Amino acid sequence: MTAFDLHIVFDCAEPDRVARFWMRALGGYDFPTPVPDGFLTWDDWADAQQIPVDQRPTGRTLVDKVRDRPDIFFLQVPEAKVAKNRVHLDIKVAPGLSGDERRTAVDSEVDRLIELGGSVLRRMDEADGYLVVMQDPEANEFCVA
Repeated sequence: MTAFDLHIVFDCAEPDRVARFWMRALGGYDFPTPVPDGFLTWDDWADAQQIPVDQRPTGRTLVDKVRDRPDIFFLQVPEAKVAKNRVHLDIKVAPGLSGDERRTAVDSEVDRLIELGGSVLRRMDEADGYLVVMQDPEANEFCVA
């Protein structure tokens, strides 16, 4: 059997913005190399170093520093998102919970993710439980269940 690493890749217009949303949303993830002290973003640092925009990296990578989850890569692409994602992430916050307990746990996480820049597409009561379909800041769908 061949061993391999797995990366999850998001196409996006603003890799830094989307990567920061997911870093805060998922917890435990960080950039492999933190932004230097005194700068909020790598672009701020690059501006200070007078690095031309066309010579800067166009992606960001998140590495899980707490658990052993796959790296998540955010790749800048010129085209806008035009359709529903074929692959999405599920954030599981209510395993083993049902009814009002499940709804409370899910809605609490949804509120937190809205504060980070996410938005709600729809709330669903399914046979296997309550879940909320959301979007990140660039409209990539994901579920909170």
